[in-house]
Amino acid sequence: MRVCFGDCTFDSETRELLRGDKTVHLSPKAFRFLEFLLENRPRAISKADLQERIWPDTFVTEANLASLAAEIREAIGEEGRSAHHVRTVYGFGYAFSGEADEAPRPTSAPASRRHSLLDGNREIRLGEGENIVGRDVDAIVRIDDPTVSRHHARILVAGGAVTVEDLGSKNGSFLDGKRLRAARRVESGSILKFGSVPLTFRTFSPDESTESARPNGARR
Repeated sequence: MRVCFGDCTFDSETRELLRGDKTVHLSPKAFRFLEFLLENRPRAISKADLQERIWPDTFVTEANLASLAAEIREAIGEEGRSAHHVRTVYGFGYAFSGEADEAPRPTSAPASRRHSLLDGNREIRLGEGENIVGRDVDAIVRIDDPTVSRHHARILVAGGAVTVEDLGSKNGSFLDGKRLRAARRVESGSILKFGSVPLTFRTFSPDESTESARPNGARR
């Protein structure tokens, strides 16, 4: 889903919120909140449905939703009584209102490079778009380790840009030794750690082999 409203563009595939041509940061839960409102616009969504979507099987207070709504409004440039896109339906929930139009996705030339994670002799190729990291059998990057959550993190490949984002995992995700608090850009040679499992991210040219690029000391 790619939707334009005001001076903003929301793209669920690339996991981006843009104001003009600049990326605006949203926390993962605020992003899901806005995504759910846009998917159901202009229908009002109850607080109970939003809580179940954003915090499944977890009890939270209504104040958590209000905080996410405030985060979204700040990100899209709305404040106080001027807010009209993210509408509070008092005594019920929230709705997305105002003009919003489906936007075509920009076309781009096919990527000539491949992006991968290296785990010793194992190469895990990342596809264009979303790559879920976790213990779940359906995860693109499946890691069968007790320190890894079922849906632990998300690696997003959008052309030549690659970002990583923790999905509220119990044991955390790390980029070059620093815990992820928000989505971060990943560069070739970076060390990603999910729970206690380290992996090396590499970008390969079309004629470059995995063996030639594997760092010394990789896990086996």
